[in-house]
Amino acid sequence: MREQSRAREARESREFGDSRELRDGREDGRRGRRRGCAFCGDDAPSIDYKDPHGLGYFVTDRGKIVPRRISGNCAKHQREVGVAIKRARSIALLPFTSN
Repeated sequence: MREQSRAREARESREFGDSRELRDGREDGRRGRRRGCAFCGDDAPSIDYKDPHGLGYFVTDRGKIVPRRISGNCAKHQREVGVAIKRARSIALLPFTSN
């Protein structure tokens, strides 16, 4: 009896989509471990507007600043990265747009 109900639940979840399944494909409800801020810590690199290659990770290919939920920065360092990107744009080290 128990095996039949499990088989029926498995069929139904395949047919109608399991609501427990998350976007990242995990079914057990766990999430991946969040990364910490790249600039917090003892041996962390400094944020410098004169380093366009270091700031390139925080700018999309269209020239937009990457939000902190994607970059993983804390609020303090995300503000500093934004200021550094804007300074680098103003002295033509980074482009304002892609073209």
